[in-house]
Amino acid sequence: MKLTPIIPFEPTTTDDIADGPDWIAQVKWDGIRLLTYYDGNSVKLYNRKANERTLHYPEIAAISDYCRAQSVILDGEVVALGADGKPSFYEVMRRDGLRRMEKIAAVKRQVPIFYMIFDVLYADGEWVTACPLAERQRLLQKLISPTPTVQLVDNFTSGRELFQTIEQQGMEGVIIKDLTSTYAIAGKDARWQKKKNYRDLIAVVGGVTMRDQTVNSLLLGLYDAKGALWYIGHAGTGKLTHSDWRSLTETIQPLIQADMPFHNKPERINGTIWLKPQLTAKIQYAEWADGHSLRQPSIQGFVDSPARQCTFEA
Repeated sequence: MKLTPIIPFEPTTTDDIADGPDWIAQVKWDGIRLLTYYDGNSVKLYNRKANERTLHYPEIAAISDYCRAQSVILDGEVVALGADGKPSFYEVMRRDGLRRMEKIAAVKRQVPIFYMIFDVLYADGEWVTACPLAERQRLLQKLISPTPTVQLVDNFTSGRELFQTIEQQGMEGVIIKDLTSTYAIAGKDARWQKKKNYRDLIAVVGGVTMRDQTVNSLLLGLYDAKGALWYIGHAGTGKLTHSDWRSLTETIQPLIQADMPFHNKPERINGTIWLKPQLTAKIQYAEWADGHSLRQPSIQGFVDSPARQCTFEA
């Protein structure tokens, strides 16, 4: 087996929760999608964008600790907990966003992670993507020996009851899956569905404002179908620490430009520093206000998504 990363199967968004004997629900963790590839000799880890993360998560790369397959491709999510004991996208990005690998030992101690496995695509020399989900889950039970770090995601028979619990806990949402579904590589359809407890998106940073020579807010945008970048709001609150803002101030220096990158003019631009639209961030928000504007946007963390993929249709 050649260790070539694939694009994983994605769920569609739903407001209703499917019910019936062929449907199960799982917790939607606020983490990073991660696929594990093992050819019998070496292990490689890739995220949903096919960017390698093998060095970021040595505890997952140690596959013999939890998997008995001779070769395998596993699909799951990396989760880190915040101070409140709930999954935190900001915390997991402290690991996933690391660029100086000599720091991994220290960051590993500071940010312990969990690998929540929910599917298997390939095992012992055979592709199993054409098998129904129920059969793939039975195979996972045989292959995976859970550890304190690596776990199998639990199934729940009532998606509605699970979502009520998620709402009470203030967690991200639920995934609802058809047990008869095959695994569609690079696919996205309603056999897998997601219902979120809160809304979020990945936006492009097209500008910043400063206070005391440090960035203190972001001007956010999304691309339309014609490739125009539309301003959708300012965000200056969220999970970023003072250290994060100082680091961001250094990061933006090579991106500064004279021209505004947005198709439409933001409502307040005094003191704005315009940037080449390359940085992307996960933004949580309450709702869309009039026009193309986010209400109560909150910064959850920076991601490595390509800016051009941050669209209104995404």
